[in-house]
Amino acid sequence: MKILEERLIKFKKVLTKSGSELYMIEISPDHFFLEQNYKKPSKYGIAYKRLKEKYPEFFMFWEIKNDKYTGRLLLGTFAEKGEIDEFITSVLHDEEYKNYPFEREELE
Repeated sequence: MKILEERLIKFKKVLTKSGSELYMIEISPDHFFLEQNYKKPSKYGIAYKRLKEKYPEFFMFWEIKNDKYTGRLLLGTFAEKGEIDEFITSVLHDEEYKNYPFEREELE
């Protein structure tokens, strides 16, 4: 594998003004991703809370640059190979992807 770009990234756990403990991925002091607050009574707060109940290892982070939300999200989940099919099917609402072979990227 050849390194094309390298950045130092900090992974932090922060305490918000409202008392929620959230994860933050800091790219630079003025560019970071903040985990959605599952306690917030909002459209995405409620959705995130329900997703976390079903998929505890699912994460949703909002991008913030220069103290402003960009409207972009970083979404991801930690799962075992056998668990990911259920998650993908729930997002895609079908199982067509299962018709394709499982291929791993070759590491050089």
